[in-house]
Amino acid sequence: MPWVPGPGTHMSDVVIDARGLGKRYRIGARPQRYRTLRDAMMEIGTRPLDLFRPGRGSRPAPRAAGETIWALRGVSFAVRRGDVVGLIGRNGAGKSTLLKLLSRITEPTEGHAALHGRVGSLLEVGTGFHNELTGRENIYLNGSILGMKKREIDRKFDEIVSFAEVEKFIDTPVKHYSSGMYVRLAFAVAAHLEPEILLVDEVLAVGDAAFQRKCLGKIGEVAHAGRTVLFVSHNMGAVRSLCNQGILLDGGMIREAENLGACIESYYRLIGAFAGDGDRVSEPHQGNGSRFGLIALPGRQGNTVSQGEEFAVATRLRLDQNLSGFSLYCILDDMHGRRICHIREESPHLGFGAADVGVYTIAVRFPPLWLNPGLYSLYFKATLWNDSGSARHVSERFPLDVSGASSMKESVLHPNVVWAVRKDGPGEKASGS
Repeated sequence: MPWVPGPGTHMSDVVIDARGLGKRYRIGARPQRYRTLRDAMMEIGTRPLDLFRPGRGSRPAPRAAGETIWALRGVSFAVRRGDVVGLIGRNGAGKSTLLKLLSRITEPTEGHAALHGRVGSLLEVGTGFHNELTGRENIYLNGSILGMKKREIDRKFDEIVSFAEVEKFIDTPVKHYSSGMYVRLAFAVAAHLEPEILLVDEVLAVGDAAFQRKCLGKIGEVAHAGRTVLFVSHNMGAVRSLCNQGILLDGGMIREAENLGACIESYYRLIGAFAGDGDRVSEPHQGNGSRFGLIALPGRQGNTVSQGEEFAVATRLRLDQNLSGFSLYCILDDMHGRRICHIREESPHLGFGAADVGVYTIAVRFPPLWLNPGLYSLYFKATLWNDSGSARHVSERFPLDVSGASSMKESVLHPNVVWAVRKDGPGEKASGS
């Protein structure tokens, strides 16, 4: 359910209040490009001439009704001041449409949203930029749109240009910029002009790895300064490290809200990351009730552990018939299917020569693994041996959510190592020589 202000929350703390937002589009209709002030002025200037142009004085024929589609429907939520909200969902879920409604780029078909504070947005590369203006002129134009005074923009100007790394081209029209220069300047302007609410749509999809890390760092600074951020990304590691709240959109509607871990887990289920999750694999014989119970983290609520800490997982195994023995497996994979660990133990080593009908508690304690923040698939599996020597299998899967700030997407592990560097003296030989 969407977050609703509780009894102890003042409405003055709510900076985004969306109620029943919906946006309907006509399929096949020609999309309208964003209109600028320059477009409007040009239209006013040329409208009288239309009367003397052939065919311009007649009214265009009406379009056929056509089919319509709701990109968003019934979207209601509230965001408190200082919250950093991860807006996630599959392609076509309505994320970008929602940010365009909040940015007033497009009008809702139904419902309304109130935003309290100065809004900065980076929705598409260069949205809000004028191609004919220079980088310098666009910085001042965007600052003016935000309601900033010239001296405020002057104070931030050098920092913006340095972040975007476009010093040599700041007085060149942005239509001559490469896509990388364009997006660097667009992000720098959106993040540095001190908006009270920052809307960012998939900025990490553009640019190299160094720029992406730079963007993440800047968004983190904005968040730590107490400003409100709505952050759209398919990079769950970035969402997890930056955000403290979540909204999951699917099919234009909110499926999950507020709890970030629950939103990310539901997102992975939507995209099929837990294929077969929740289905207990068991022997094909009718009436056999041998199965695992739910897996849990003892002493914790939910399924989250912090990066670099010990943790234990526990479950119960119910046997409905006597066994001559069993094998237990505890397996951990990441969301890309990479195997982190595969642990196996046989019943004799666990103190059981055989196993009678009943319920058995199983627990495994893990040392600090220093996994990258993200969602992992942990599951128990058992091979059950009966007196005739035939084997049957049961299993149960569990999503393990690892939280933390340090993430390197190129690897699975990110250990907290200790570095030591010293300069050798003139008489010392270099190490390894």
